[in-house]
Amino acid sequence: MIPLDGGWDEALAPLFASENYQKIRAFLKQEYTHHTVYPDMYDIYNCFKLTPFANVKAVLLGQDPYHNAGQAHGLCFSVREGIEPPPSLVNIYKELHDDLGCAVPPSGDLTKWAKEGVLLLNTALTVRAHMANSHKNCGWTWFTDNVIRILSEEREHLVFLLWGGNARSKKPLIDAHKHLILECAHPSPLSAYNGFFGCRHFSKANAYLQSHGIAPIDWDLNT
Repeated sequence: MIPLDGGWDEALAPLFASENYQKIRAFLKQEYTHHTVYPDMYDIYNCFKLTPFANVKAVLLGQDPYHNAGQAHGLCFSVREGIEPPPSLVNIYKELHDDLGCAVPPSGDLTKWAKEGVLLLNTALTVRAHMANSHKNCGWTWFTDNVIRILSEEREHLVFLLWGGNARSKKPLIDAHKHLILECAHPSPLSAYNGFFGCRHFSKANAYLQSHGIAPIDWDLNT
């Protein structure tokens, strides 16, 4: 197990010690040995490494990593520096501009958001090349559902951004009395006009955080 630090090793210790997690590890060993899998095995847990447990302010849920070469690096919706932003991320940037006036950034790398306290969590953390959702049944859903549940139980006043049906299905895992749940359509070009555009989730998240005495998230990727 790669140490996650930032309080995650302690928070997730029951998961890492479980038989379910050992099955995930055994599955990944076979997959990485015999197939091309994204992201690189050392990037699987980047969302945790970049956002310490106590620093999480918001949780943005994606589905599974990008499945083309060079894109995925362990943060949902994010692509590595130098890779063209995919269509969903282009739409996220459009809404960010319309909501907060942030100029569209040249890069699709969302590392700054992670360092600002946004946990960029996919519900499956790996994928076989060119096969979307190919690892969703290997145990990742169990793992990430429990991550969401642990955050809901042990933290207060988080913002959960649930975009699209897969993310919205996680709503029952979250205590709505302790946290803000913001949900809408997925930013994909297929659905963005059905409620993602105009959702103003970035400003709503910050208004909620500030109302509880928490510093707002600097969503501007150009600063």
